[in-house]
Amino acid sequence: MNALKQDSEQTGAEKNITVQTSRFGEISVDRERIISLLSPILGFPESSRFILKAHSPKSPFMWLQSLDNPQLAFVVLPAALTGLDYQPEIPRQILKELLITSDQDDRDILLILTIPKNKPQEMTANLLGPIVLNSSKRLAVQIVLDPQQYDPCSRLFPAK
Repeated sequence: MNALKQDSEQTGAEKNITVQTSRFGEISVDRERIISLLSPILGFPESSRFILKAHSPKSPFMWLQSLDNPQLAFVVLPAALTGLDYQPEIPRQILKELLITSDQDDRDILLILTIPKNKPQEMTANLLGPIVLNSSKRLAVQIVLDPQQYDPCSRLFPAK
């Protein structure tokens, strides 16, 4: 998964910015790792710059942390890791805006998760509004798909 690539080399201080976040405290961010949203995530118009931060080294979960609002972070998961048969058609105009060509392998689809407190087995993924990411250009956009076809609260684990 392209979105999971982590830089292991130390970068120069001039390439980094420092951001105070509510979840992670003060973090240093390589400017080249900043993801620019072409349009804001629905309901969060003030945030257009994000980073992906691994939840833990062996976890598939990541945090999409806003650099514009230190209290805003979404738990996300690459769609390919859900085990769901989820391959939505991305409109050509969106691919063009993200500078993705059909032969590129730089496209990732991230799903925003909702994880109820103390009930991770009831976790849901927003299949209706995925984040489409050009991982090499660090450009992203949330798209809204057909609500007749996709659920904004799709369970990742079967109900018991």
